[in-house]
Amino acid sequence: MTEILELTAAKLVEGIRRRDFSAREAVAAHLARIDEVNPAINAVVTLDPEAAFAAADAADRLTVSGVDLPPLHGLPMTHKDTHRTKGMRTTQGSLIFKDDVPDEDDLIVARLRAAGVVATGKTNVPEFGAGSHTFNEVFGTTTNPYAPSRSAGGSSGGVAAAIAAGIQPLGEGSDMGGSLRIPASFCNVAGFRPSYGVIPMPAPNNAWAWLGRTGPMAREISDIALFMSAVAGPSRKLPTPAPLDGKAFAGVFDGDLRGVRIGWSPDFGIGIPVEPAVLEVLQRQLRVFEEAGAIVEEATPDFSEADQVFQATRATDFAAELGPLVRSHRDLIKPEVIWNVELGWSLSAQDLIEATAARTRLEASVQNFFGRYDLFLSPAAQVLPFDATMRYPGEVAGVKSRTYLDWMRSACVLSATGLPVLAVPAGFTAEGLPVGFQIAANHYQDMALLRQAKAFEDRTRCVDRRPEPSRPAASPATS
Repeated sequence: MTEILELTAAKLVEGIRRRDFSAREAVAAHLARIDEVNPAINAVVTLDPEAAFAAADAADRLTVSGVDLPPLHGLPMTHKDTHRTKGMRTTQGSLIFKDDVPDEDDLIVARLRAAGVVATGKTNVPEFGAGSHTFNEVFGTTTNPYAPSRSAGGSSGGVAAAIAAGIQPLGEGSDMGGSLRIPASFCNVAGFRPSYGVIPMPAPNNAWAWLGRTGPMAREISDIALFMSAVAGPSRKLPTPAPLDGKAFAGVFDGDLRGVRIGWSPDFGIGIPVEPAVLEVLQRQLRVFEEAGAIVEEATPDFSEADQVFQATRATDFAAELGPLVRSHRDLIKPEVIWNVELGWSLSAQDLIEATAARTRLEASVQNFFGRYDLFLSPAAQVLPFDATMRYPGEVAGVKSRTYLDWMRSACVLSATGLPVLAVPAGFTAEGLPVGFQIAANHYQDMALLRQAKAFEDRTRCVDRRPEPSRPAASPATS
């Protein structure tokens, strides 16, 4: 059963299809692994084994029925606790919703179930997914399988830790300001923020919201493509459908970097601070791209107005979605969320007009960049996984943080562009802490991005270095 958990998602599904093992056996191995490693990392916070085994048995009956099987047939998966799951507790990491059991699935969960996934439970999140360190008053803190005293990142920190610890090979998360990319970097897995609308993420109070994205996280980039092939596609809940659907991600998946032009920046051209230990790992790995045939130069779009775009858009979205809860349950909501909502309330019409104009100029700069380059390469996270008892790093490379978002700027400024971005494992520090690149491509070049990143993955195989969650914890970080 242990061998089942070492398989990629594609191989696991193939094994169930060939009847090498059953979906029930896959779920049993998955649940046993949770029992083994979860006490050390607190990644999985809700479980429903009875429903999971019932769904697995139904999958096994389907296996022998002779019908066409769905693309993720029998794959056991926990879901991010900000995503509603019908009949299964969904807390959003909030005391307000600690006992909430939805009567319907969110779109991403519904699509995964339709694709054959067996839902087993929920993974931990920061309260309302705010911030890139996973802790809340309901379930506590999720820690890093590679160093169980340190952060797993967030807001998709629970799923990142679950994948890194071998609980499952594939999962879904969401990303507004790095919530897929930073935990991927911290936990040595891949996290993909797709182009707008490729996986619809409808916001209840703003059908045109563009900053937040839903996307996959996996040990292997080929599994990222499998996920996208299974769930990408338009929805009537989103008024502006994307030009890509699942078919764009299907077929033979290989990687090639020959002739690819890459602009690399360690600080995004605007002095974003990054810990020296992070840059040391990344700069050492630049040669991998060159050896694979890519042309790497130090170059960047003009990100000078990206912070303004991100902060105004995020604050507006927070005020629209969480403002009513702040008014009615202020005493139960963490201060970082209240600050972000109140920032949204404080924005004037002039602020929003200026942010829209800044976004237009940012897009022009992005298109100028992609007139010369195919990819933009940068640090996925500015810091190493830090002491999990901290709320967020108080400083980065000697620069003090003014807000809980400052240490996430490496991800936030790319969110402001709306581009597809993939975080990929890039190596480890001398003390064994993971570090990741983030790679961005132009709008709707999602599949080309995955293929090109796979060429880097094939040459480095950083993911093959697996954690031992039960080993003694590393010493706390000082970031």
